[in-house]
Amino acid sequence: MDPVPTFPLLAASQLAGTLTTCPYCGVGCGVRATVRGDGQVDIAGDETHASNAGRLCVKGSALGETVDLDGRLLHPQMRARHGDALQRVSWDAALDKVALGFRSVIEQHGPDAVALYVSGQLLTEDYYIANKLMKGYIGSANIDTNSRLCMSSAVAGHKRAFGADLVPLCYEDLELADLVVLVGSNTAWCHPILFQRIARIRETRPQMKLVVIDPRRTATCELADLHLPLKAGSDVWLFNGLLSFLARHDAADGSFIEAHTNGLEAALETAEAECADLAAVAKTCKLDPQDLLTFYEWFAANEKVVTAFSQGVNQSSSGTDKVNSIINCHLLTGRIGKEGMGPFSITGQPNAMGGREVGGMANMLAAHMDLDNPRHRQTVQDFWQAPRMAQRPGLKALDLFQAIEAGQVKAVWIIATNPVVSLPDADQVQRALAKCELVVMSDIIEKTDTGAFAHVVLPALGWGEKDGTVTSSERRISRQRAFLPAPGEARADWQILCQVAQRMGYAGFDFSAAHQVFDEHARLSSFRNGDAFGQRRVFNLAGLSGLDQAAFDALQPVQWPVVATSAGEKQGTARLFADGRFAHADGKARFIATAPRAPQHAADSDYPLSLNTGRVRDQWHTMTRTGKSPKLADHVPESFVDMHPQDALLYGVREGALARVSSRWGSMVARVQHGGGIARGSIFVPIHWNGQSASDARVGALVNPVVDPVSGEPEFKHTPVLVEEFRVAWYGFVLSRGRPALDDVTHWTRIQGRRFNRYELAGRSPIADHGAWAADLLGVAIADADWLEYQDASAGIYRAVHVVDDRIEACLFLSPRPDLPSRAWLASLFVKEQLEDADRIGLLLGQPIAKGADSGPTVCSCFSVGRNTICDAARKQGLTTVAQVTACLKAGGNCGSCVPEIKKLLTEISIVEVV
Repeated sequence: MDPVPTFPLLAASQLAGTLTTCPYCGVGCGVRATVRGDGQVDIAGDETHASNAGRLCVKGSALGETVDLDGRLLHPQMRARHGDALQRVSWDAALDKVALGFRSVIEQHGPDAVALYVSGQLLTEDYYIANKLMKGYIGSANIDTNSRLCMSSAVAGHKRAFGADLVPLCYEDLELADLVVLVGSNTAWCHPILFQRIARIRETRPQMKLVVIDPRRTATCELADLHLPLKAGSDVWLFNGLLSFLARHDAADGSFIEAHTNGLEAALETAEAECADLAAVAKTCKLDPQDLLTFYEWFAANEKVVTAFSQGVNQSSSGTDKVNSIINCHLLTGRIGKEGMGPFSITGQPNAMGGREVGGMANMLAAHMDLDNPRHRQTVQDFWQAPRMAQRPGLKALDLFQAIEAGQVKAVWIIATNPVVSLPDADQVQRALAKCELVVMSDIIEKTDTGAFAHVVLPALGWGEKDGTVTSSERRISRQRAFLPAPGEARADWQILCQVAQRMGYAGFDFSAAHQVFDEHARLSSFRNGDAFGQRRVFNLAGLSGLDQAAFDALQPVQWPVVATSAGEKQGTARLFADGRFAHADGKARFIATAPRAPQHAADSDYPLSLNTGRVRDQWHTMTRTGKSPKLADHVPESFVDMHPQDALLYGVREGALARVSSRWGSMVARVQHGGGIARGSIFVPIHWNGQSASDARVGALVNPVVDPVSGEPEFKHTPVLVEEFRVAWYGFVLSRGRPALDDVTHWTRIQGRRFNRYELAGRSPIADHGAWAADLLGVAIADADWLEYQDASAGIYRAVHVVDDRIEACLFLSPRPDLPSRAWLASLFVKEQLEDADRIGLLLGQPIAKGADSGPTVCSCFSVGRNTICDAARKQGLTTVAQVTACLKAGGNCGSCVPEIKKLLTEISIVEVV
């Protein structure tokens, strides 16, 4: 393996630690990053940050493993046309190419012929400049964001109900509630710090109830008092049924409804048309009627209810209606604007909220103003002194790439996202980019699936290098601070955008530091904001206006709206709507009639199974960052197809073997597993694997391109698919310090190990000479090497080991079956400076000689504790609780993400012992 370059060392004054914010999910945890004398980065939670109080999930804890320069994009690059190699160029050449290219297209075809596609990974300052450039100077609203894929239904639901995109709660309300309802959210894996806050408070408040509403039995369900495994897509039926139940059982708050809402009659009439009969709702949702009744009764009986929802609600062709059906129930009962109650959208990205503040999507304006409101357009144009204001909404994400393929959009700039992997119908995105006249990409990674189509590639700063703000799910603005120097020629995204804008001849982009951008953003939020202007907007950062560099550097996490007190302090707002006043012109909230409807594409005889996609615990988005961490690679090392055992039998696939999953839009290959949480007729596939980490595992290629008609959010949770056997002649894996030659391997997945790379392999062609084939794969001249091998020709088993100076260099294991030796034990050999005789014997036997040497698949990534270690300790020492396991092995004692899995293991052990 090539040595990994490290950052230059910083001054001693910088080694004490920098307070910053985690770049993963929308929880917005505070991080303390310390650069050691050897250039490595130590990560800890920020004990002073209100979101996490010093705790981090395993992804946050592993951030130090992701900030090296291996694979980084360090210099601007250009290619003349698709197919040519990228060549290093100067910043001037690259910026001129982008500016001249965009200007030429605009002059010939108009402003709507260019577009930006950006990301919730951007800082608010980056987002602000991108929107100012497109909407106020180029004059087109063709700027959309990958937040369209995760949170746009929540945004649309909030605007319909409240009059603006407003999240009324704070995280503390999850701890103050008597009933927490998690809908479409595997919170234990996707927002583990929030889940652990809930778990810890329940230990002190046993009367508190937790309900999980999810088609899958996920890790989150292990701590639930009630799991409702509803039929995928039937959420509106369930919550319309709840609305009807609450109205019929005197749970409505009549005075609140009268004083603060409109539209109840229509919403209730629509709900009762199909959902007044609890038994009928239970049948539609495929739920036990008694379980459904229990949920309805709990909701009615507990005033303090928080309903938190995430992608399972949003990512649907009826996502906005799902959001409003939830909000309707809280409006009916008046459970909003007070402690411990309300609907809570939990965002998926670190700055999805910040992007929404600056109008990051194609149908929005900055500072929570509306693009279709002439007064708002004039307000923003006057503040920016913009020459050419966008007059209508631009193209949403899927429409944008369809317009690129159709030739309507001729230049696109993609910033901090990987749409060739992440968008639905991802092969269409490939086709679009291949036809586009000018594709510009700003990123931190040199080789991505999207970068293969770029004409200009621009190196951006990454986490730890860039400086600015992000906003979490609870509206808390926190600072991301730089603690590493800019590598190579990388620049901040806002700076790159400003330099292109200036080259295009636009004034208003002469910022020299991030705090100046933030100040303009804050001043716009309060510009003509108030009843006197007829534009009372809840989003207001008046208390943060005028920050100089020192004040910006010292900015503490604060929730908007922010006002300045008479003493000059910056006062945030924990909860909204305490006064019962909403953002609609009349100050009232709206009930929204939500007629239930099924997903647009139903399973049929050709595609009989329903595909659900989502995250796994230890990976993030398309793995360009988390894929670099050995700690994060162990828990779920490769993509999988989770399906019910009876479905697997019906479709002729086996657990551990490969299967092809195909839809009308594309196909992929992954390994079959039976996780025990999936209903018949459905499968689950994770979203993370891409063309750099696997040969054929982009699940986005399968996902249907249907979107919600209001929000434009795609239906990631329901695509009809077929699962078939992917027949191969052999399975195998390689652990190697180098990179094997994979050209002749049918299927592969690359996993980052500690001091090695791991490759899971499979091939369709039989291997005639295993020794020669292995030598070619590993690049070894056997005659001159310390080469160990074992072969059982009749069984088709082959093992080979390459040793250099008594240190393992590579090992290869092949078999006609997928049940190969444990990778965990073999991985431990790569940290040894010298192999022992017992190790060599074990390598040929395919198992360790010493007992307990194989820890098994990782369960606790924080402390690298495997399944075998936990199970052995539980049996030998009689461990029956997670606390006992933690006391014995540390597992579960840090972020708590593995606690549900440990509980499940202990339950399985107790059942086996009873039997």
